[in-house]
Amino acid sequence: SQGNMAFAGKYEFEGDENYDAFVQKIGLPSDKAEMGRNCKIVTEVVQNGNDFTWTQHFPGGRTTTNTFTVGKEADMETMGGKSFKATVKMEDGKLVAEFPNYHHTAEISGGKLVEVSAQRSRYIYKKNPKTLT
Repeated sequence: SQGNMAFAGKYEFEGDENYDAFVQKIGLPSDKAEMGRNCKIVTEVVQNGNDFTWTQHFPGGRTTTNTFTVGKEADMETMGGKSFKATVKMEDGKLVAEFPNYHHTAEISGGKLVEVSAQRSRYIYKKNPKTLT
């Protein structure tokens, strides 16, 4: 079973998979997407039972902090700075939240913080030969 402080700690960004496709699908502006690409984000998690303070420190001093209690609606902010309300749940040792246009999970696996963001909607794009190579 997971301990009470299972998520607490400071985690340094190690790598991502499918970042470009994801930020494009959720509509993150290109300047914010560029800022997030391979950037050394440090995520700091303070946990007291079901109460969390989840802070992401971006290079250049910008931070995003979300404070929430598992099972209770909270005011949250996306990577892109949009505010929304969400209820974070605990499912099979993972924190699960519905962001405005994606489903987000976080878990501790092998001593590492693993966050997965998956789109809820399906987007279909056609190629525009004038703007893409």
